[in-house]
Amino acid sequence: MARKDSEDRLWESELLVSDAIGRLMEFWGFKRNMGRVWTVLYLTGEPLSSKDLQQRLKLSSGAVSMTINELARWGVVKKVWIQGERADYHVAEGNMWKMISRVFNERERVEILDAIDAMEEALDYARRKQDSAADPKVRERAQLQLDRIGQLLDLARLGQRLLEALLRRGRVDISPLLEVLLGQSEGPDDDEG
Repeated sequence: MARKDSEDRLWESELLVSDAIGRLMEFWGFKRNMGRVWTVLYLTGEPLSSKDLQQRLKLSSGAVSMTINELARWGVVKKVWIQGERADYHVAEGNMWKMISRVFNERERVEILDAIDAMEEALDYARRKQDSAADPKVRERAQLQLDRIGQLLDLARLGQRLLEALLRRGRVDISPLLEVLLGQSEGPDDDEG
């Protein structure tokens, strides 16, 4: 697979898109190089070795190795074997929904479940505080927290249901969310204005 030097260099289109995807990945809490490496593999459309990625992205071998391992763990890059080559080659997962749903399932879903657990624990605490308080101001404060934590818990549970529906079907009806957020008990067409 000997290639000319000009073919080994990153094209301007690859550079622009890989930097943009890298910034987006960083915004979502991943490492920027994860987005850059995946994008170059995706846009190239052919398997690349770690050395190819090093040269194209001007990264150290350690950075490429760690990034490839993380991307493989998330299931967005896989190793492929090329007959006659000793080096490992890698390709990008091209199914966008498969990648996004895995992140939603392993990251966002876990965060929502952790938030639900924390809110349920907070409700228990506020109930105990309300039940044991002699001071009416403490009971009033506890009641306010019970009401508001309950609303937040309802929203988190709704978010959990919406996310699970999205993961199951690839689409979701957000009208229940709009009702909660907009304070509507009926559909948006029933406005009186």
